[in-house]
Amino acid sequence: MPLQMTGAPSDPDLIRLPWDIPLEDWPEHHLVALPRGISRHVVRFARLAGRVYAIKEISERYAKREYKLLWDLARLDTPAVEPVAVVTGRENADGQPLDSALITRHLQFSLPYRAVLSGTLRPETLTRLLDALTVLLVRLHLTGFYWGDCSLSNTLFRRDAGAFAAYLVDAETGELHPMISEGQRHHDIDVAHINIYGELLDLEAGGLLHASIDPLLFAEQIVERYHRLWGELNSDEIIEEVDWHIVEQRIRRLNSLGFDVAEMMVRRKAGTGRLIVRPKVVDAGHHQRRLLRLTGLDVEENQARRLLNDLDSFRAANDLRHEDEAIVAHRWLAEVFHPVVSAVPAPLRRKLEQAQLFHEVLDHRWYLSEAAGKDVGLPAAVASYIKTVLVHKPDEKAIITATDQPAY
Repeated sequence: MPLQMTGAPSDPDLIRLPWDIPLEDWPEHHLVALPRGISRHVVRFARLAGRVYAIKEISERYAKREYKLLWDLARLDTPAVEPVAVVTGRENADGQPLDSALITRHLQFSLPYRAVLSGTLRPETLTRLLDALTVLLVRLHLTGFYWGDCSLSNTLFRRDAGAFAAYLVDAETGELHPMISEGQRHHDIDVAHINIYGELLDLEAGGLLHASIDPLLFAEQIVERYHRLWGELNSDEIIEEVDWHIVEQRIRRLNSLGFDVAEMMVRRKAGTGRLIVRPKVVDAGHHQRRLLRLTGLDVEENQARRLLNDLDSFRAANDLRHEDEAIVAHRWLAEVFHPVVSAVPAPLRRKLEQAQLFHEVLDHRWYLSEAAGKDVGLPAAVASYIKTVLVHKPDEKAIITATDQPAY
């Protein structure tokens, strides 16, 4: 069987990689160092034309299956790594068959959970990671996806304002259905609980957990948070016929969780004067879509919320309340956002993505203003942030040399 690459590879040099050599023996000049973790398969990262690809060695059947699942998740706009191609028909120099390879695009600015740690993992950081993983699991279940191996190790995290956004990495055990069953949903939660408990015990043994963290209690948190979020998204709410403000409150709660509402299903309960309301949830990303529509900026949900807040403040400060929202957004981009991003020296621009940089500048401005007792202004905040904060940050877009790698 001849060597074959199936998919949508954007770089023709991918086919020229040494596919006749087992992945674990690839020459160093083809590879880049990225954080490593526990993986069931051999995984390597290759850089071609400035792009980084994750390559996983796996049997042909499972490589094709996972490739299709990842494309289905991309079509459903679910946070997951982007599939590039499957390489089959591999043979070594002696004509012996080698496992196939799944190629995915490495998610820029993303980190495995161990690389997020700096010294000892504090409770608030762990809580934010678990919150992000909870939202990811709920989103997957809303699309009908059964993960089968939910864990921190099988997830990549991107900084999202003061929180994190989670992306699925390993879909090997997943299944996509028109609708997930209750049994599948509860099994996914049980697996997540067991896996996370084990991962926290491992961190504890390595001295990476804060002394106040109880691995079992924190592992149970994801179960509690999951049920609370799932209930908010799917439960009926009985209201009095005249209490329509409660419907608006429900929509606002969903929006605050990052989910949008396409329509409301309202039905009258027989024999009473009450109505039962169930929202139809489209997807996470309410603020993301609004910011993208207004500015073209495609960012994480919490970043979008923060940028929209600044845009609204810009509208109020410039007395543009009656101006068209699209015009206000255009002025905000030109007068606020782009000047902040452009002020960063070119050698430092790979440290943070633009939306995260802008968010951190706003935080820095607030702290400086509190200390000064007055608004120090954005230009002064930008200059101070670059000089005292940004120069000391690690380069999150560059290659990170460590010992932890996501389990692809």
